[in-house]
Order: sequence, then C-alpha cells, then structure tokens
Amino acid sequence: MEEILVVQDLTKSFIIHNLAKHIEALHDISLNLKGGEFVGITGKSGSGKSTVFKCIYRTYVPQNGQIWYNSQKYGFVNLAELSERQMIYLRKHEIGYVSQFLNIMPRTTARELVKQAVLEMGSGEDYANMEAQRMLEHFELDKELWDCYPGTFSGGEKLRLNIARAMVKRPRLLLLDEPTASLDHASKIKVRELIEQLKREGTTMMGIFHDLEFMENLCTRVYTMSNGILHDLQI
Repeated sequence: MEEILVVQDLTKSFIIHNLAKHIEALHDISLNLKGGEFVGITGKSGSGKSTVFKCIYRTYVPQNGQIWYNSQKYGFVNLAELSERQMIYLRKHEIGYVSQFLNIMPRTTARELVKQAVLEMGSGEDYANMEAQRMLEHFELDKELWDCYPGTFSGGEKLRLNIARAMVKRPRLLLLDEPTASLDHASKIKVRELIEQLKREGTTMMGIFHDLEFMENLCTRVYTMSNGILHDLQI
C-alpha cells in the first residue's frame, strides 16, 4: 500500500507570555501511515497527543518538521507549508477530524449539520438527506432531536453527532481525538462498527484513546506519548 501520511521530525512549542514560559510540546515526532492503516496513540493527558493531530490538521503550525500528506487533488504536499485555501479544501474533502467537542453553527439542526457534511463532498440533495438519516439512526440519536439545535444536547449526544458528521464523509484520512471519551458502552460499539467499516473501505486513520480494550484488534500499530515524545507500544 502507498504511504498516505509521513511525519518527519515534528517539533511544536508554546510561549506563555504572561508567565514568560516556553513549553516544548512535541520533540522530533516521526511516523508514517500507509493506506488503510489505523494507528492508535495513548498516553497521559498533557503528553502531546492532541497537539500532533492539530499540527496535522493545521490548526497548529509546527516550529520544525514536515508533514507530508498524499492528497488526491494536490499529490504529496507538506501540510506545514500549505496555503490556507488548500488546507480548507483538504479539510472539506479529504481530511476529517473528530474532537471531544462539537463546534456548532448557530440555528443549525443536527440533521442539517450531517447533511451539510455530505453536500460539501459534492453529493446531491437526496443522497445527502439519506446519508444524514442513516448516520443519525446508526448512532441512535433520538428522532425527536434530529431537527433540534445541538446546543441543548448532552455531552454524549454532541459527541455522537460530531462523529456522525465526520464519518459520513468517508474521508481519505480521519483523525479521531478521544472519540469515545464520554460515550456509554453501546455507543462505543457503534463507533467501533463504523471504524471497522471505514477500514474495510480503505480510510486511513489515527486515533487517540485511553481505552486500551477498545483499541485491541482494531489498530495496526499503537504508540504511547510521554512528555512530547512518541514511543512504540505493544498491546
């Protein structure tokens, strides 16, 4: 399989100006993913896991290192140096990101959020409606909530909606930042079912998890992070 993502010597630091502190968040992180692989990352809170994902998604700009992504539209490109216009395109069409938190548009219903994700991929109205309904049903979101604003949802309901919105696109690369953090056991099974489906369809994925049992027999490789350094982990 061809390589989809190659991270080389990634370094990220933060400056807290009011405390005059310089914090090294990532130290020379290197890893690669081939098409269809699912790489898991575990580690304590604050170890740098989410920072790796935010550098790949380019919500953070690294100080040093390269993030080579094999894009369908642009070919092999360094995400650390790509233009904002190109990154916006990749976020819409090729790279998905699921965080623990739902960023919602005001006065947009749950159904509309998932439907809009499908429309962004260039699909028609009927297909988008069908896919939105399929995903909301899969995650067992109460039908009474489909046409409600997610601002009133519980944390677990928001997270399920967030996952549905990202997975419905079947992105080329999917970043999952603790997608099961606030879910009950039944909802975790629903997430796992879709991850397994996306793997079969060839989606390349990286996931941050604290639940080692969830990761078992799901990940191709597993790493652990501590103090901004990536280590191999066998589970």
